[in-house]
Amino acid sequence: MTNTFDDIPVRDDMQTVAFYNLENLFDLIDDKHTNDDDFLPKAVKKWTPKRYQNKLRKLGFAISNIGKLETGKHPSIVGLAEVENAKVIEDLIASKHLEDCNYDYVHYDSLDERGIDVALLYDTSAFEVLNSETFTIELFDDDGFPDYTRDILLVSGLLDGEKVNIIVNHWSSRREGEKETEHKRIASSNKVGEIISSLRLENKDSKIIIVGDFNDDPHSNSIKRLVENYNLFNPMETLRSYNRGTSNHRRQWNLFDQIIISSNFFKTSNHLFEYSSANIFDEDFLKLFNGRYKGTPFRTYVGKKYKGGYSDHFPVYAVFKK
Repeated sequence: MTNTFDDIPVRDDMQTVAFYNLENLFDLIDDKHTNDDDFLPKAVKKWTPKRYQNKLRKLGFAISNIGKLETGKHPSIVGLAEVENAKVIEDLIASKHLEDCNYDYVHYDSLDERGIDVALLYDTSAFEVLNSETFTIELFDDDGFPDYTRDILLVSGLLDGEKVNIIVNHWSSRREGEKETEHKRIASSNKVGEIISSLRLENKDSKIIIVGDFNDDPHSNSIKRLVENYNLFNPMETLRSYNRGTSNHRRQWNLFDQIIISSNFFKTSNHLFEYSSANIFDEDFLKLFNGRYKGTPFRTYVGKKYKGGYSDHFPVYAVFKK
């Protein structure tokens, strides 16, 4: 694997914020508290040490190059989805392509039924964490029992000395149908709205970056309402097309992975970060290169069949410039 991103000059006046759904990054240990039975060495999927290390190396390579064409360096902040626990994040940070990136992380275990969480990677030389907390989405199934999903993670800190607030999301899936599950994503959208309101109550000029796999597209109700009600900007609205997105289901592209920002990233100042650009990181090495699904994400598994790829999602990123 050759790195074609090596000759780009480093831009000290720019930083990249990214988001990546890692597609079931489970370790090799049986955890009684998570639904990880498929991801064990003797399970049907044969999740072996070799396969685990291969996935870590590939994910690390992808992460290290997000935004590099624009900035000449790895992203300073990366929201993650589908990590089992702190151990897999530590293994990822220690992998070949990330070990020199100064990454640390913020992670909390959630009660998600699949045992997967969101987390935040950050380069300690660019970002200093001031505080972090999680917010639970209160959902109930048809029988009135709690329906656990991923918590929302809020991390506030200093990006090159400027305070920013990052909200990391992985909203409920559409597995039981888009309309049947929409209320769950609306609940998550409402919770993000509450978080934004509380941040603005503390400081009306709070700079906010919302990242995540929303399991909804930019035009979906849950996203549109959030953008319109809280004076946000969604650069991903212009990126989706019939032949481009971040995940592909039944030959249809979706742009479930998004980065949404508060509109004060457009205020001009010599010393503060401004929004510069956003994109899907869908480089060719992340794609299937032949067959009927050519051009779609090169996945680790399709069903129980091992493919040895990266993830079933492409990462997304936004570049900010001082």
